[in-house]
Amino acid sequence: MAAPRQLEAPASAASAAAPAPVARLAANQLRRMRRIVDAAVELAERGGFEAVRLRDVAERSDVALGTLYKYFRSKEDILLFALNEQLERLEQLMAARPIAGGRPYARAGEFFRRATRALARRPQFARALIRAMATGDQATAMKIAAFQLRISRLISSALRGSAPSAPDGTPIAAAELARGEDVLAHTLMHVWFSSLVGWSAGLHTERAVVEQVRAAAQLMLDGANGRRERT
Repeated sequence: MAAPRQLEAPASAASAAAPAPVARLAANQLRRMRRIVDAAVELAERGGFEAVRLRDVAERSDVALGTLYKYFRSKEDILLFALNEQLERLEQLMAARPIAGGRPYARAGEFFRRATRALARRPQFARALIRAMATGDQATAMKIAAFQLRISRLISSALRGSAPSAPDGTPIAAAELARGEDVLAHTLMHVWFSSLVGWSAGLHTERAVVEQVRAAAQLMLDGANGRRERT
């Protein structure tokens, strides 16, 4: 098994999606938390959502079940923490390699290609994440809303053809979006999630997920351009 990655306190943009006390944990507690997350991810990679049983996660990470509950309330909580880390890596990729050139819908397609590939390279883990996002309580829903906001802002940066930041350099995760841009990004995000659910169920391929969202982006952008031309 690969050496566990160092667990870092989340950046401000990610804080809504991570357990609240992370920033205050001691080094040994962060290592314990890292083991818990890695164990859950390994179980998900092998058997999907159903394989992530908290007793098995505790045993695999060498912590007592009661200790695990001090860090995470449920397996959805652990999986959403892992999703937060996935999203942070996508944000870093978009900052390092912003999508430029071509038409806006093509840039949106490239963003969704990157995002879908990042998930689909570990299909069982991806299916577990999708299940975790589709279930849970109010606290889980708040975390998912924070993820959706961050993803929408990455979509916006792709549509603009710029790095994920506002014109004044403010990180896109903290920037305000124009109303029309915000609606378009949120709609594309929901199309993507719906397509991922279909992919998770085996209804279509990874390539089809990307093409469905790219086509939706083209239809919406062409429609918006047509309305502007008629006014």
